[in-house]
Amino acid sequence: MEREPDVLRAASMYYLQDMKMELIARHLGTSRSTVSRLIKRARQTGIVEITLRPEHTRAPGLSHTIADVFGIEAYVAPVADSANEIERLDQVAITTAKLIGSWFDSDMVLGIAWGTTLASIGRRLTHKATRGSAVVQLNGAANTRTSGIEYASDLISSFGAAFDASVHHFPVPAFFDYPDTKAAMWRERSVRRVLDVQRRADIALFGVGAVSGGVPSHVYSAGYLDSEDVTLLHDEGVVGDVCTVFLRGDGSYEDIALNARATGPTPAELRRIPRRVCAVAGDNKLGPLLAALAAGVVTDLVIDEVTASRLVRSAGVHRVP
Repeated sequence: MEREPDVLRAASMYYLQDMKMELIARHLGTSRSTVSRLIKRARQTGIVEITLRPEHTRAPGLSHTIADVFGIEAYVAPVADSANEIERLDQVAITTAKLIGSWFDSDMVLGIAWGTTLASIGRRLTHKATRGSAVVQLNGAANTRTSGIEYASDLISSFGAAFDASVHHFPVPAFFDYPDTKAAMWRERSVRRVLDVQRRADIALFGVGAVSGGVPSHVYSAGYLDSEDVTLLHDEGVVGDVCTVFLRGDGSYEDIALNARATGPTPAELRRIPRRVCAVAGDNKLGPLLAALAAGVVTDLVIDEVTASRLVRSAGVHRVP
């Protein structure tokens, strides 16, 4: 098994210093075939990422502009202007999976909020062995139609398997019927144990929910809200959600009645997690994304090029370097 320091050294010499394999082998005191395996390992584990960008991509300039305007780290996945929303989501999922693989390591906790975007990311993960790490579900998944266990469990477990991490499920509804029921459940030791793991998260990974259009968000398409709930959200001026906590366009959420029954972390709770990664693709996600940015829950944004262009235009930036 190749040692990670040797993989990193070989990849650095080959890709950054443009050294031939024979010369690298002499520096490392090994054979050319071993160097070839080390470089291959660097690509497989994500230490080295090879990206083919369209000739006229705006992705690098958009990344810098978003970082400057919103004060976050931005990673723009290059896509053609003609790409449909499924293709845009796929490119964001590929990019996010690589980033999470590079950031998440041994003795870390990764919090996952289930959803359409996260399911796509889970399918794009590559294996990375870690020790003492954990993956924890951030919001409940049950509703009146289903327990949600199969959907959420498969999603969360895919992240656990990718990193050899222990998995902590959150066996509560997405929304309680009554705020008092939630308050009582939050006092139960089995629930408090999962909440404690959530609070120890080093990274939170989530998307933003949009009510309609494009690729529908799972919370709106799978029976989690009835017609009265949707009407109430409309009356409250809600534009979307993060971790099943609903937001208005200005990022406010505290006085939205349905949030008292939601089981996901509030923006205030999310902001305690050091790295908060938001993955977004699709025109219908722009409003919810702006709300999430206003709420201060995003430190790292992964976004497709088309949506990124519309994001910077919404901020009044019409020319991208």
